[in-house]
Amino acid sequence: MDGLGRRILVAAFDGWNDAGEAASSAVELMRDEGDFETVFDIDPELYFDYQYTRPVIALDADGGRTLKWPSATILRPKRSRRGTQLWLLTGAEPARAWQGFAAEIVDVALREDISGFVGLGSMMSDVPHTRPISVFASSDNEGLRTSLDLERSTYEGPTGILSVIATAAENAGIPSAMLWASVPHYVAGHTPSPKASLALLDRLEDVTGAQVPRGELASEAATWEATIDAAAADDEDMREYIRQLEATRDTWDSPDASGDAIAREFERYLRRSDGPGDPPGKPGRDEPPRR
Repeated sequence: MDGLGRRILVAAFDGWNDAGEAASSAVELMRDEGDFETVFDIDPELYFDYQYTRPVIALDADGGRTLKWPSATILRPKRSRRGTQLWLLTGAEPARAWQGFAAEIVDVALREDISGFVGLGSMMSDVPHTRPISVFASSDNEGLRTSLDLERSTYEGPTGILSVIATAAENAGIPSAMLWASVPHYVAGHTPSPKASLALLDRLEDVTGAQVPRGELASEAATWEATIDAAAADDEDMREYIRQLEATRDTWDSPDASGDAIAREFERYLRRSDGPGDPPGKPGRDEPPRR
């Protein structure tokens, strides 16, 4: 795709940007299914609070105890080939010095001749697990919005590291886009969310034109959905709540939906009786993940 060029950095971080582990799992699958080499590791001493993101101790193949420190890593394809290629940025969201962190990432991107940046994220939303996972694709770059048919976010408020890096990349002349998957909030305990990871990878392929592996996500997504169906079968309140979400989603997705019909559906939804599965705040359509 001309908008993002042929050398695209795809990023996902554990933490606030990663409901249901959908985004980080998507990039992890790409890493495992591909052939990459490390080109840069962030120094964890500069950016992480170890009381918040603790190092992990484990046993190696010889039975020795090793420490793994929180970090962020940029990976590049080992082999150059024709067409679009994807670099990967994955790790934990830093706890401090975000401007310095973003500057280091952008410096490496420029050194690697990266031509575009795509951030992957996911958030809990008032959406049903039984419908396709929606992905909100946006950009602050007018050229990308036109060439890739993306939306412009109007969100104002607290943000995550993905938006900080995207802004720094744009300022350095690297066009940037964001893809956010809406994960059903009532399945927070059923992580990871392979259906959301699959939706992100499908949309990533759309906007980059690169071939993106899916692994076993399709079958894992079907199992995930069936597991939630089984849980709902024993819980009438949950079933009714899911039916309400489905009705709202179907109203929005209907090609014949009018503004009045949507307004009536929202009024009905807002008048529903509060139940144990109800989320806090005002329910509504898949709210664009505007972080």
